[in-house]
Amino acid sequence: MNFHVLTLFPEMIDQGVRTSITGRAIEKGVISLDLVNIRDYTKDKHKKVDDYPYGGGAGMLMQAQPVYDAFLSVTKNLKGRMCPRVIYMAPQGRTFHQQMARELACEEDLIILCGHYEGIDQRVLDTIVTDYVSIGDYVLTGGELPAMVMIDAVSRMVPGVLGNEDSGETESFSNYLLEYPQYSRPEEWNGQKVPEVLLSGNHEKVAEWRLTRSLERTKELRPDLYEKWAAENQDYFERLRRREARKRQKEERRLRKEQELLL
Repeated sequence: MNFHVLTLFPEMIDQGVRTSITGRAIEKGVISLDLVNIRDYTKDKHKKVDDYPYGGGAGMLMQAQPVYDAFLSVTKNLKGRMCPRVIYMAPQGRTFHQQMARELACEEDLIILCGHYEGIDQRVLDTIVTDYVSIGDYVLTGGELPAMVMIDAVSRMVPGVLGNEDSGETESFSNYLLEYPQYSRPEEWNGQKVPEVLLSGNHEKVAEWRLTRSLERTKELRPDLYEKWAAENQDYFERLRRREARKRQKEERRLRKEQELLL
């Protein structure tokens, strides 16, 4: 997968993305990072890319021309491939979430546009942007940090990026559920023991324990996500009801036998 980032601060994104998991994925060629400095495409001799907004107001606005020319520098090199989605990181956009990361990971190319100052001339946004995306209801200095968040989250969904292909499927939000608690050595620390089931070697019971803990944690901390999961997994609750009914029947039979022996 190829990330093309239009930004005024390419060094900021380069330092952030070329580390840890995403850095190794770039080295392996699983993903690529193309950083385009918008300032390189201004026609102003002083490399100026912003100006005052019409109608007045505080701050400066990024001009349309350098942004558009930076965009064209990417698309002309795609060699006949479909024009990719262009994502503008902006607080007025749709809130970024795990399902969106999974969806974007299916793209071959992704152009991410980072604004700065008071934003970007609306005319170029109307011309090139396909998606407005926000990482939360707060304001940042520019779009670079949100872009790095998106690149990290999307990259994890690309096959070959994670060392363990199951990791992306078991982490929080991968299926609406928050991740279950995890434990490592030693078996006892500060008077707290690792749950016995995790030491049992019984993979079926471990999986059941993890799902139960995920459900409990999600219901407590993110009831909105729990409701979404529950709506799509009614069969799970039906199986749970049948299992509990069998347990009750078994216990009732045991009690009857005990009573018969007493008689």
